[in-house]
Amino acid sequence: MEYLLSTNSLTKQYGRHKAVDSVNIHIRRGDIYGLIGRNGAGKTTLLKMVSGLASPTDGDFTLFGKRGKSAYRYLSRVGALIEAPGIYPNMSAADNLKLKCLAMGVRKKGEIEELLDIVGLSDTGKKKVKNFSMGMKQRLGIALALVGDPDLVILDEPINGLDPQGIAEVRDTLSRLNRERDLTMIISSHILEELAKIATRYGIIHDGILLQELTREELLERCSERIELKTDDTRRACTVLDEMGISRYKVIDADTIHIFERLNDSGGITMALAANQIRTIGITVKNEALEDYYLNLTGGGVNA
Repeated sequence: MEYLLSTNSLTKQYGRHKAVDSVNIHIRRGDIYGLIGRNGAGKTTLLKMVSGLASPTDGDFTLFGKRGKSAYRYLSRVGALIEAPGIYPNMSAADNLKLKCLAMGVRKKGEIEELLDIVGLSDTGKKKVKNFSMGMKQRLGIALALVGDPDLVILDEPINGLDPQGIAEVRDTLSRLNRERDLTMIISSHILEELAKIATRYGIIHDGILLQELTREELLERCSERIELKTDDTRRACTVLDEMGISRYKVIDADTIHIFERLNDSGGITMALAANQIRTIGITVKNEALEDYYLNLTGGGVNA
């Protein structure tokens, strides 16, 4: 499968410390890719490398099918908001966008008005950016990243420090851009619950190492309410489940099956297994929250 962006053992080392350690991420066209990790996990360093703002110590990336040095020629099709938005506080939103357009050689008629409308800032007029709320500044930062009509937008912690209303505003803006423009995005955050509302794929990074890549469906499946059955014969246990009319189950390992239906019938399942001389080692109903899943995977507290 050809990806819009993929990294190939991408590494960034400072002295003896590897901020990013041989990371391989894979992003398809149309994805909202949620890069999840604590502060200091390596998210910003990784995003700086794939947006051309930092050079890898080792490895490279493939962008629009071009790898290595050839990929850098296509960075004009990538918009980025890394860390804080680069805005002029004593200028209006429109004037900030005008400067960015001039710098990039964008002369499309109506570009500034269109971008202000997309991010919900069309009514700000000559109001100076220094008087904007944090959410408005973040939305202006997103508009700046959209100058030149990029195919891929990279956003580093776009909801960090926002109040609930600001988070909702930014989230709605990003969802609309993805839906209406088929815009591919990488969004980094340490707030898993918020990313879970819009992301279609996830990469979980910890101490510079990519621990896992999974789809939205896979993440929700792992966090959904389920019966966790441990038995000494999963093959025969699956046959019994089929005979009971249970089809929504998944074999996890040699002795564990997750069952996603008839959650109140654990007793009936145990009896059916016993009737077929299959021993039940353990059976429990579990409902792991997204944050719990993240904590169990990384082995500690969030926001550290």
